[in-house]
Amino acid sequence: MDVKTGLKTVRKIAIGVIGFTIILIGIILIVLPGPAFIVIPLGLGVLALEFEWARRMLQKVKEKVARKKNSAK
Repeated sequence: MDVKTGLKTVRKIAIGVIGFTIILIGIILIVLPGPAFIVIPLGLGVLALEFEWARRMLQKVKEKVARKKNSAK
């Protein structure tokens, strides 16, 4: 394993840990007072920097928000 591959792996792990931590905080904020509806997509945004599945999930969340916004008008 060369240095570049090692750094990519460390970056992927760091982004995963940070993203999942933010999502976990968002899940906790569902039952506690706080902006869970902002924090969870933020965590997905962090994960989307490295993971394709998170990009797809974030896109679905954006589409649902847009539909809700349009139906509220």
